[in-house]
Amino acid sequence: MSRVGKAPIPIPAGVEVTVAGSHVTVKGPNGTLEHDAPEKIAVAVADGEVIVSREGDERSARALHGLTRSLVANMVTGVSEGFTRELQIVGVGYRAQSKGSGIELQVGFSHPVVFDAPDGITIEVPQPTQVIIKGADKQLVGQVAADIRKVRKPEPYKGKGIRYVDEHVRRKAGKAAVGSGA
Repeated sequence: MSRVGKAPIPIPAGVEVTVAGSHVTVKGPNGTLEHDAPEKIAVAVADGEVIVSREGDERSARALHGLTRSLVANMVTGVSEGFTRELQIVGVGYRAQSKGSGIELQVGFSHPVVFDAPDGITIEVPQPTQVIIKGADKQLVGQVAADIRKVRKPEPYKGKGIRYVDEHVRRKAGKAAVGSGA
């Protein structure tokens, strides 16, 4: 058995998990998430826990067992607590501001870049150099953060750009001074 896959997922108060065949639906205070489990994986709800099991012991079934359990656990956590990703903007004159449901970034281009948030994602700008992405779907929160970071990745010489808060940017030395040409 997969060590990750065999661990049961506790269902917190206020969260409802329903399974119809291979279709898993999780409802909670932060919204509703859905997932279709692969053919060889079975999902069941019993005694306030979600149990993920597999048919057979083939390599593909073993690989999907832990994955499906992690995806369902992330759905349960997402609808109850939600997920957050923070970005930091570094650079002189680089800033962000809220614009409707999305943000407007000024990161050294001749024009501001407008980024609209997809459904289920909220983007907050508590400071001009800080962006917080929140949502129930862990994969979507991470993808939106990666897309915003992609607008201006941190460069290695001065470290300017958009980076994750916990990201370390490796710096390069730059052009060395030329010695005497004798």
